[in-house]
Amino acid sequence: MKKISESYINKYLPQMNLKEISIEGQTKIFNAKIIVIGLGGVGTPFLTYMCRAGISSIGIVDHDNVTLSNLHRQIMFFPKDLNKKKTTSVKSQIKQIDKDVKVKIFNTKISKKNIKSIIKNYDYVIDGTDNFKTKLLINDECKKQKKQLFIGAVNQLEGHIFYFDFKKNYSCLRCFMPSEPKLSPRCQDEGILGTVTGVVGTLIANEILKVITNNKSQLLNNILIINFEKLTFRQAKINRRLTCKHGN
Repeated sequence: MKKISESYINKYLPQMNLKEISIEGQTKIFNAKIIVIGLGGVGTPFLTYMCRAGISSIGIVDHDNVTLSNLHRQIMFFPKDLNKKKTTSVKSQIKQIDKDVKVKIFNTKISKKNIKSIIKNYDYVIDGTDNFKTKLLINDECKKQKKQLFIGAVNQLEGHIFYFDFKKNYSCLRCFMPSEPKLSPRCQDEGILGTVTGVVGTLIANEILKVITNNKSQLLNNILIINFEKLTFRQAKINRRLTCKHGN
């Protein structure tokens, strides 16, 4: 594990003064190996806070270009980024937040052919994609490679967050949703508010910081459902499904 410098300590001292973080926890944050798949409404606020929390390197995955309709919720993009690759624009923004963060770009669409090699060098995978087919693909490969997986999803004024630790023989996304729904429209087609995706991405950042620093996350093997219209929070345990393709 790499040691942190004196200037780094001075920068993150307010965070390290939390007994839940301390210098030991901050060192773990610095050394954490995280990859974000999907640089959209969930992925960009997550990255904003993680890069300000003291990570030293991160992987980012997306194949899209920035469009005008992205700007109201994908907070690392600006009008100057229109038509540019999302990965390139996000790397530029990360460098403005912290020039020392090393960014590994995967400017590609996640598929069965490439996902194994893309996530193999990372311990934590953040799924910010907007379709169930890709989410199940990411879940399956994370299960095989025994990664820790955080999933963010949004449906109109409702946000969903999942956390699975596949180093242990626990449930997975397929225990909650065995297969892709017949109808699975993208969130932007259903309607989406930028604050909803922002809160979901920020909460995932908060939870992964707890996990990295060995503080227990109440989300393990659970789904957190946030209703932004009624401002209610509901958490439910995801039990292992006997018929799950990954066994029980």
